[in-house]
Amino acid sequence: MFPIHDYRTSMTRRRFFGRAGVGLAALSTLLNDDVRAEAVTTRNSIGGLADLPHVAPKARRVIYLFQSGGPSQLDLLDEKPELQKRFGEEVPKSVYPDDRKTTMSNAQSSFATAPSLFQFRSFGDSRLRMSELLSNIGQHADDLCIVKSMHTTAINHDPAITMLLTGSQIPGRPSAGAWLSYGLGSETSELPAFVAMSSRGSGKAGQPLYDRLWGSGFLPSVYQGVKFRNQGAPVLDIYDPSGVDPATRRTMLDYLSRLNELKFQDSGDQEIQTRIAQYELAGRMQASVPELLDLHQESKHTLEAYGPDVSRQGTYAYNCLIARRLAERGVRFIQLFHQGWDQHGSLPKQIRRQARDTDQPTAALLGDLKARGMLDDTLIVWGGEFGRTVYSQGTLTKQNYGRDHHGHCFSVWLAGGGIQGGLAFGKTDDYSVNVVENGMEAHDLNATILHLLGIDHERLIFPFQGRDFRLTDVSGRVVQDILA
Repeated sequence: MFPIHDYRTSMTRRRFFGRAGVGLAALSTLLNDDVRAEAVTTRNSIGGLADLPHVAPKARRVIYLFQSGGPSQLDLLDEKPELQKRFGEEVPKSVYPDDRKTTMSNAQSSFATAPSLFQFRSFGDSRLRMSELLSNIGQHADDLCIVKSMHTTAINHDPAITMLLTGSQIPGRPSAGAWLSYGLGSETSELPAFVAMSSRGSGKAGQPLYDRLWGSGFLPSVYQGVKFRNQGAPVLDIYDPSGVDPATRRTMLDYLSRLNELKFQDSGDQEIQTRIAQYELAGRMQASVPELLDLHQESKHTLEAYGPDVSRQGTYAYNCLIARRLAERGVRFIQLFHQGWDQHGSLPKQIRRQARDTDQPTAALLGDLKARGMLDDTLIVWGGEFGRTVYSQGTLTKQNYGRDHHGHCFSVWLAGGGIQGGLAFGKTDDYSVNVVENGMEAHDLNATILHLLGIDHERLIFPFQGRDFRLTDVSGRVVQDILA
């Protein structure tokens, strides 16, 4: 009848102090985290950790070309010519057992082998084999390392992409770009250290992308990525409203900073310092972003290299050129998300569109960086969250097929920034179902990326809730065989 009264009468001295002890222990853990966080976050002159780099870096920055949806390795980078002889045959259950099929296709009556409709060619002096769909990227084959042996335990899009970019399938951890910003700081005060951009293919819209993919997780929010929007103002409120001149804006920011400093002195909340820094960066970006986005500075030759969509905001070509401009202005981590690779049906038609949207601009970015002497210290990563099945999802014909999700093998490629070019690394079985040589998973890829930037992945940590966290969680290895 009276729950508060009942609670009070049941609260003995022994029970009260017992429960208080648990609370104090939890508080002690949190306070220890704060003390330990301060101990590992002594910063250098550009805002990075004072003890970094751990090793001599090969790369200064990363451009991550994330192909969202799961590009088909069989149709792009993992050639299986012998499958042509097995067209339409049932994929043996010894190769692809029923318990590894997803609910999107496991009710099919047939799991017919679907060889790629596309021809593969040898490119460059290294004779790397790549699909005809990537003929422009193929011109840079001698700079590429194709990893055919990536694998993941995630089978759905969001857990898989979250795993690759944060080190865990469970949301809440810092993104790779946030870890780099936290560890290495920024080479520019005029732009964010970490910028994310997105584009959609000319076909289907693709899987949704969530802010946590460029978020800071439990790191201070100053390290989160800044999303450049693909339509309208690239950064909201970057331009002064009508009637507000730069001097007035500067006065407002100065007074706001003083008020925030007073609040910080009163509360000690570190997020207030983050807000001060973000307001100051926003003020500087009012000058730097319009200049960054002014493509009139680019030559006709450069614009033509990126293709006809380069001047259209929100396209992959436009984002590739902006990525190069961000890189040369000191941005540490640049991530492009291109949606539309989730091809469960009508794959030949859809993947042609995706290749048309991405092949030329990607090649132009590689060539542009190389011509400017920037490829040597810029690491390029291209790939998606998983691969596709060898069996056809839906009806198989000579001209059409679909492919379901497949996590046990997929392909990515890397270039520049200390990567050995002209290399095919890892191997899958005859059906491109299982890795049979030199397997790599997300933590290995991230450990290698960090190493190229001069970071020992086991030493880049942040204490949170009583545990030391890192991008590579409790595993990961640097894959030395793909390094130059």
